[in-house]
Amino acid sequence: MDPLSQYLHNLSRRQFFGRAAGTVSSALGIGALADLLGPNGRTGGALASLHFPPKARRVIYLHMMGAPSQLDLFDHKPRLRELSGKDLRKMPEIYNDQRVTGMTSGQSSLPLVPSMFRFDRHENAQDGAWVSELYPHTGAIADKLCIVKSVHTEAINHEPGVTFMQTGSQIPGRPAFGAWLSYGLGSNNRDLPAFIVMISMGFGNDQALSARLWNSGFLPSEHQGVRFRSAADPVLFLNDPKGVSRADRRKMLDAVAALNELEFERSGDAEVLARIQQGEMAYRMQASVPELTDISGETAATLEMYGEDVHKPGSFARNCLLARRLAERDVRFIQIYHRGWDAHGNLPREIKEQCRMTDQGQAALVRDLDRRGMLDDTLVIWGGEFGRTAYCQGAFDEKNYGRDHHGRCFTMWLAGGGVQRGIVHGETDEFGYNVVKDPVSVHDLHATLMRLLGIDHEKLTYSFQGRHYRLTDSAGEYVPGSLA
Repeated sequence: MDPLSQYLHNLSRRQFFGRAAGTVSSALGIGALADLLGPNGRTGGALASLHFPPKARRVIYLHMMGAPSQLDLFDHKPRLRELSGKDLRKMPEIYNDQRVTGMTSGQSSLPLVPSMFRFDRHENAQDGAWVSELYPHTGAIADKLCIVKSVHTEAINHEPGVTFMQTGSQIPGRPAFGAWLSYGLGSNNRDLPAFIVMISMGFGNDQALSARLWNSGFLPSEHQGVRFRSAADPVLFLNDPKGVSRADRRKMLDAVAALNELEFERSGDAEVLARIQQGEMAYRMQASVPELTDISGETAATLEMYGEDVHKPGSFARNCLLARRLAERDVRFIQIYHRGWDAHGNLPREIKEQCRMTDQGQAALVRDLDRRGMLDDTLVIWGGEFGRTAYCQGAFDEKNYGRDHHGRCFTMWLAGGGVQRGIVHGETDEFGYNVVKDPVSVHDLHATLMRLLGIDHEKLTYSFQGRHYRLTDSAGEYVPGSLA
């Protein structure tokens, strides 16, 4: 019999619970988990020290689920107006037999279609950024943004695309970006999780959104994202059951923690400590979450800045306001998913509604952080999982077109956290089809974002099944200069 089995065989039920009771009475009580969880009842990060001086303390990631059309928002291509209706397949120097999805590969032609929306050049930005009329509020903060036009991805469909963007791999099961930061940097707030997720519904076609996108993968489960909902109970299973007082819940947590401590002594499994910490965090969140989600103390001017939708729980604007409140509480990674950007057809109508829902809220978030002196150390990220094609999907119609998936180039923007303000990084060709200057891969983007947080992306690793894993897998280069 192996030593572990022998130990379990020799440990009688009476001995087990006797030891547990002794642990509760002598060691555990309110706040007695400090030895297990570190200062203030929380664990620190895996990194003993940062690799670089950090410019950002926290991240707010606005992921536009479904992939917005960069050609109708940020990548102004007047040349498409001259070439409207021309078949891209007859331009081999541009098309070059590149991969297209099954949704358009069978079309007899791939007709180029210009945006039907006006673009305005914003001279308040250093580089005079062009932004669509659909985004007037966002255009007005162009002087605070770094617009990156040259992002590209290997993915061509939504599931692998968003998985790649959020975890650094198209293969499901890897830890999310937020989980990596929670693991590496730890938490700045003892009463809230380091990684929080919110979701808002859009107008158009909603892609499936799986909880694995904010999972911790093979990292300890304490690092997974916690979803905040718009319902009466923002976090599921947080409230005490009927008839159970807060004091009773405290006693129960202490007793369960005592048993888990014994299990940790026996097994040395870090997941046991994660279980203890999750119980403690849930207990603290019973007080912190109601205070966080109560926006009645916000000024009328602040609410007006976010727009009418801020009064609707679960709206993108409300989630942006909550993101600012979470940032004030120093939550490490705040993620908002806004669904509905998958416009294969009827794009003009759908994108108008999507922009109406998102424009004022995201601009207000950046302004709000800036006026409170928080933008300099808060990194705001905006973008989808890939871009949209310059050619029309389906029947050609300049007034009611669709655009297929396009991974060869798309636009994201960054604000705060050490990013240069008012600049445009990278360029695409006159068709908006290929990157021609300063390409940024998904791994490059991740490497750069981690650098802004003081992390060398090659040194934050985790050993699993005989291999050292990292967010950037085996690629990625820091993008210096204009981007950061």
